[in-house]
Amino acid sequence: MTRLNRTDRPYDIVLFGATGFVGTLTAEYLAAHAPRELRWAIAGRSETRLRQLRERLPGGEGIGVLVADVADPASLRRLAEQARVVATTVGPYVTYGEELVAACADTGADYLDLTGEPEFVDLMYVRHDARARETGARLLHACGFDSVPHDLGVYFTVRHLPEGVPLRVDGYVSADASFSGGTFASALNQFARGRQLLAAARDRRRHEPRLVGRRATTPAGAPRFAPEVGAWALPLPTIDPQVVGRSAKALARYGPDFRYRHYAAVRRLPVAVGSVAAVGALFAAAQLPPARRWLTGRLKPGDGPSAEKRARSWFSVRFVGEGGGRRVLTEVSGGDPGYDETAKIFAESALSLALDDLPPTAGQVTTAVAMGDALTERLRAAGITFRVAASR
Repeated sequence: MTRLNRTDRPYDIVLFGATGFVGTLTAEYLAAHAPRELRWAIAGRSETRLRQLRERLPGGEGIGVLVADVADPASLRRLAEQARVVATTVGPYVTYGEELVAACADTGADYLDLTGEPEFVDLMYVRHDARARETGARLLHACGFDSVPHDLGVYFTVRHLPEGVPLRVDGYVSADASFSGGTFASALNQFARGRQLLAAARDRRRHEPRLVGRRATTPAGAPRFAPEVGAWALPLPTIDPQVVGRSAKALARYGPDFRYRHYAAVRRLPVAVGSVAAVGALFAAAQLPPARRWLTGRLKPGDGPSAEKRARSWFSVRFVGEGGGRRVLTEVSGGDPGYDETAKIFAESALSLALDDLPPTAGQVTTAVAMGDALTERLRAAGITFRVAASR
């Protein structure tokens, strides 16, 4: 906790977008669980709404208020200059996120967000990774349900397998929950930007250094029945396997030849077939601007379910890892993934960056690379389960 004593900037953490649905949950979590000595602030466009939020928070009188707007880059730079860690919930990030990434990279502030948008992450790597390495800023994306349980779950699994041998890990995601309007808007936006997404990925590959002497792959896999978890496995086209793959490339502990596949686990075949059809229909509708606008209006960013509904929600990600003659089944599980657990994970990620004694890293990095052990222990202490279910 020695990092808490640093006073080179007024705030240890600034939460941008604090008055949105997930932003408010994150602010409430920080108010309830952060050390009393933590210097932190809430930020957004409306000073009135920010002050109203602060009045509702325990110990609110000690929480700062900063006004900043994504349409005003100068205000974002002022925000970044006052913070050691900037955590932002303002998306879709490909539309609203870059100026804050740029400000953090340029001023040396650590940055984290909740994006699940691969295009945005690839663009930010190409445009801002080099500058962040110069200033020492750590840029972390996907610090909520996308993609921390999957990234740290694979990291946890790998650490229970032999070292120095080829490793194979499959992840199976199950959940009963509603997801946020912001997540829905981001997904629709990505479905509609297929060409831009592919172009950003190609540009990143041209800029990224090649992995020498090791290999790490994340193939999509094929739909199948997975007897190891007793469910139908459907490939999940999310950002999660990309994040896992980047952790595997950065950390030698993943072995000389690592492979990860990412699936949704569905118990009943009719539900599996219906899920594939629904995703296909949503993808098709997203290509048509009128349909996309109509769908976006059904669940707006900032909308969210009641506390009672969130209390009934849950998630479980099971991992099957193999290598060196050993096989291990692990699980990461918790409550409502779309809101409560995302806010918890996001807040604990910010606290870890601000307070924990972490490996020296800079530039665009993953949670496993920047905070692996420290964040895993924080999340365990906060009630998210990491366990070994079976091994042989």
